[in-house]
Amino acid sequence: MIIGIVGLGLIGGSYAKSLKKYGYEIYGIDTNQESLDYALKHNIIDVGDTDASAILKDIDVVFLCLYPEAAIRFVHKNIRNFKRGAIISDVVGIKRKIIDALDIYKDDDLEFVFAHPIAGKESAGVKNSDEAIFQGANFIITPTKWNSEEAINVITILATQMGFSSITKISDVDHDNIIAFTSQLTHAIALSLVNSDDEKYDTSKFIGDSYKDLTRIANINDELWAELFIKNKDFLIKHITKFEKELTTLKEAINNKDKSKVQELMQLATEKRKRIK
Repeated sequence: MIIGIVGLGLIGGSYAKSLKKYGYEIYGIDTNQESLDYALKHNIIDVGDTDASAILKDIDVVFLCLYPEAAIRFVHKNIRNFKRGAIISDVVGIKRKIIDALDIYKDDDLEFVFAHPIAGKESAGVKNSDEAIFQGANFIITPTKWNSEEAINVITILATQMGFSSITKISDVDHDNIIAFTSQLTHAIALSLVNSDDEKYDTSKFIGDSYKDLTRIANINDELWAELFIKNKDFLIKHITKFEKELTTLKEAINNKDKSKVQELMQLATEKRKRIK
């Protein structure tokens, strides 16, 4: 089987590395020749090209490791270049917008299996790709009514081979709702915490693990995350509002010197956190 990786960045490069050891032929497509050269030199891919039309016709499974709008544009531009019967998947952190945008191709003798690998790190680019980021991580598939069991099984097997330990199938709406809470809200909190620093002191000399852990993800890819925030704004705003309400409840309890209420909120959070594996 020939697997194509469109976009040899951190995730694309890590996909390629993790799948190549299973004997698949890995084809890389990227607009950056330097990324392709690096991937070829380090045996991350077998074939690389900046011209998608030159090699797409040979690829059985195509992973679009691109930002949302870029993934949509790539499909629009290359819809006639894909191998007939190919399976196309993605890595986008929002699902409704991309599924809606590609719905017009449901009868095009191609099958789109939309997926979201919940993995990554702060450094970007194929040079920082690392298959270890998938070990034990979560992987989500958002099936549509057009999907065959066979195509979903193919993506499930490939995700398992890459090292993902939990593969969950969920609707696109439910995906965007829960990811707005577990991922996008946490990034919004980290950003706001760092930006609330008035820098009166040398913050670096007064922090411990709690600040470091909470703000690690404030080191963010602004181009990608601005797109994700805005395209999922309905669910993200809902969760920001709920968070603001909880923070206000805690603030009022502290302001009123209501120790029992403060402890109650702490105990509730402790119990909820224990239920998360």
